[in-house]
Amino acid sequence: MNLLDIFATSIKDQVQGVAGNDTGALKGDISNGINGALIIIGVVAVIFIIVGGVNYMTSQGDPSKVTKGKKIMITGIVGLIICVIAFAIVNFVLKALGA
Repeated sequence: MNLLDIFATSIKDQVQGVAGNDTGALKGDISNGINGALIIIGVVAVIFIIVGGVNYMTSQGDPSKVTKGKKIMITGIVGLIICVIAFAIVNFVLKALGA
């Protein structure tokens, strides 16, 4: 078997998986990718909350720094809420599809 036959067989297997013969693996890959991205986004949101809290705590009463810290924390909290909702929606849809 030459190299071209190996590549052709590999491509054929992948196309069959996408075409519907093995959609479970494709759904699992999509699920893993989306869940991984949502985990990363969630970690970034928590980091925003921590940075906002540090800015708030170290503001020493300066109103502009207090406002900046609050805005950063609110942004992190909103991002975390969106991330949790997106995670729930993605998992609900994938369960409905039978992944």
